Amino acid sequence: MIVSVKCCGLEGLRGYTVAAEADVSKGFPSFEIVGLPDSSVKESKARVRSAAQSSGFNFPDARRIVLNLAPTGLKKAGPSYDLPIALGILAGDGKLRRYIFENTAFTGELSLDGSIKRVDGILPMVIHAKNEGFSRFVLPYENRNEAALIGGIDIIPVRSLKECCDYINGRYPIPPYVNTAQNAESADMLPDFIDVKGQEEVKRAMLIAAAGMHNILLSGPPGTGKTMMAKRLPSILPPMTFEECIEVTEIYSVAGLIKDSSALISRRPFRNPHHTISNAAMAGGGRIPRPGEVSLSHNGILFLDEFPEFSRDVLEELRQPLEDREITISRVNGTMTYPANIMLVASMNPCPCGYFGYSDKCSCSQNKIIKYRNKISGPLLDRIDIQVEAAGIDYNKLSADAKGESSQSMREKVLKAHEIQAQRYKNSAFSYNSRLDAAGVEKFCRLGQNEKRFMERAFNSLSLSARAYHKILKTARTAADLDGSENINVSHIAEALSLRSFDRNKV
Repeated sequence: MIVSVKCCGLEGLRGYTVAAEADVSKGFPSFEIVGLPDSSVKESKARVRSAAQSSGFNFPDARRIVLNLAPTGLKKAGPSYDLPIALGILAGDGKLRRYIFENTAFTGELSLDGSIKRVDGILPMVIHAKNEGFSRFVLPYENRNEAALIGGIDIIPVRSLKECCDYINGRYPIPPYVNTAQNAESADMLPDFIDVKGQEEVKRAMLIAAAGMHNILLSGPPGTGKTMMAKRLPSILPPMTFEECIEVTEIYSVAGLIKDSSALISRRPFRNPHHTISNAAMAGGGRIPRPGEVSLSHNGILFLDEFPEFSRDVLEELRQPLEDREITISRVNGTMTYPANIMLVASMNPCPCGYFGYSDKCSCSQNKIIKYRNKISGPLLDRIDIQVEAAGIDYNKLSADAKGESSQSMREKVLKAHEIQAQRYKNSAFSYNSRLDAAGVEKFCRLGQNEKRFMERAFNSLSLSARAYHKILKTARTAADLDGSENINVSHIAEALSLRSFDRNKV
């Protein structure tokens, strides 16, 4: 008897339907799995046999079992096929009712004792199953909160193979699960800018960066608060929309970073990898490419402290995703494309010792400083809209009792600027000033005659690239939005130019 049990495979964040076709018939006793299974899928034979026996079923060892995973042209990897394989064999042996398999998808990893473990990537699987018209999805109990984020499909969580089989045979009804434990994380829980004393120019730069979702580089000597301010940037960013939350949660689901107690990721990611990170960990990779730090920062912040200390190869990996807002990883076993709509925040010292231009303590030679700064390529610097210097803080400001501007106050300004951009770009493909393409800059960043003359002088005197020119106009557009100005004025361009310190100060 041939039985087909539907399940889901994954290519990056894209799900696809897999049919576990089981043929249990008379013949020479054997158990084969075909359809391009990898070693983890082949090993499911032992898990399925032990799980079935532990659940009280007589496994059909005396019969010929052929299990085909269709479509056969796609590589099948991971333990998520265990449950559909077991159900196909048991149904083929006449132990399960078959009608439920027509509109139901199954997934789950089996333990030898018959319990069902959680699997990675459940969210994109459920989204695919819903889009394909499945009415229910039977999955591990530990994945229930994550899966129930998607409406329009019944989520049936099961703890064991026996419980699943009893449900199929009508002996153990399981109502569809509804997630009532979605976390709502508040910006009030984040570090506050009110703790930052001095550095008003840098805080203004951070405000502009948040208002337009611009990439930003902070340069300055040690101890000036660069890392402190970077870690407070999430507190002034707007909350994610539900669609953005789902996008981020999908990525974390595939990466296996979802915790059952907090299925929906509602706070913008803030990733802070160490400078010894490898190419694969940054961009994503592995035998079957998995999301890297760039994708795990999607819709949030990727913070790179000690920017020049990162391997140059690792930094160059950022050039394509910063431009395209996605990253494509090609390996022998497949090519995956993951979203990478990130806000890059980086910090660095002005020289290897950290005190060039700020203290007599600097003993770095000119060649040393040039070599240090050249670790960051020109094309990568061009992709960073705002480059600002964090100077040392004097004692009076540091010891003063007066508090700086709070994150709540700054966030209100950011939200107003975002509302202006949402209205301006409501019929466009982009949502923020930093996302404007060349045509968008031409349309939405128009300059008057005085502004054009001012920009021309700056372009020629600073030897700007075309990309830097567009970055300055987009930053000026954000400064204008914060001021509530419909037009970009000379003052806005001047402020945007002042936030390009590496264009102004060349060693």
